[in-house]
Amino acid sequence: MKVAYKRFNAEQDFPNLTKHSNWMSKVLTKEMYEQLREKVTPNGYTLDLAIQTGVDNPGHPYIMTVGATMGDEETYATFKPFFDKVIEKRHNGYQPEDTHKADLDYTKLKNAKFNPKYVRSSRVRTGRSIRGLALPTFCTRAERREVERLFKTACDRLKDDLSGTYRALFDMEEKEIEDYIDQHLLYDKPVSPLLIASGMARDWPDARGFFINDDKTLVVWVNEEDHSRIVSMQQGEQGTGGCDMYAVFERFCKAINAIEVELKKDGYEYMFSDHLGYILTCPSNLGTGIRAGCHVRLPHLQKHDAFKSLISKLRLQKRGTGGVDTNSGNDEGWCDISNADRMGSTELQLVQNVVNGIHLLCEMEEALENGKDISDMLPK
Repeated sequence: MKVAYKRFNAEQDFPNLTKHSNWMSKVLTKEMYEQLREKVTPNGYTLDLAIQTGVDNPGHPYIMTVGATMGDEETYATFKPFFDKVIEKRHNGYQPEDTHKADLDYTKLKNAKFNPKYVRSSRVRTGRSIRGLALPTFCTRAERREVERLFKTACDRLKDDLSGTYRALFDMEEKEIEDYIDQHLLYDKPVSPLLIASGMARDWPDARGFFINDDKTLVVWVNEEDHSRIVSMQQGEQGTGGCDMYAVFERFCKAINAIEVELKKDGYEYMFSDHLGYILTCPSNLGTGIRAGCHVRLPHLQKHDAFKSLISKLRLQKRGTGGVDTNSGNDEGWCDISNADRMGSTELQLVQNVVNGIHLLCEMEEALENGKDISDMLPK
């Protein structure tokens, strides 16, 4: 515990959140802060460390940020009253007594090929953390290097269409790094104030890297925002290659399971709890941590008065094709459509909902192209 916590009371330390708009600022009260300020996880993570990114970054122009981070697997239990409120707000009413059910049975995904006229790429990603090691917000250099060693070893053992190569960023030339970033196969140097404030950018590029399979359809990012981010993707090939969400989800599920099998050979496993699901750095990614999405061409539908409410009712979210900081589509009407939820549903349910929703959006776009009314197609 900091000596200053004894010299000054909790009210004197309470952050000024009057200009803030994130979930942290909406749930953290002076009473809650006083209750939790002097608590600490076994690794040494405090409430002040957990909320620092939300204190330093009052809001985001396009999305409602959480404003808090986990430092290790024990963070939730240590600051449970605070995180229960954050999780309830961020995850559509998810309650402290709720439990997470995982389902990575890709064979149950239905009708998962899209019209290539409207869909040019499909992607499914999530994160995984290794039990027993602190998260990127609070890990030591040795822990970060151990995370890299474990994922490199596990990924190097992958076989068949998952097999590929691990690359350490420290050993790569800047031009090569930029080429991979331009292909959306690699994460950029952390320059976001959200990442910097939470401590994720320390010691860059020490122990950062990525695994990529030979077909460039699977990447595993190591030590960015999470211990790992596992991404399965497919771009359009002659107008059809990016339209098969089934193939993307199949590869995704096989890779996630195969990597944990290899980690267990070395005595490690993923962080998981019955309540939180898979534990990741940002509470927004608890549960499944999954984001399944497609680049979809919807020039007419995006201009329709009902589009915003339609996306919300379908439990989807729309971003620009350049990521979260490019919220609008381009002149051709391309946008990124993905699931809005992470908790309260299984991986299979969330991907199936994306598939069903994108089919409906494409049908509506086609109807509008042909001058038809879509009132009867809108969900009630």
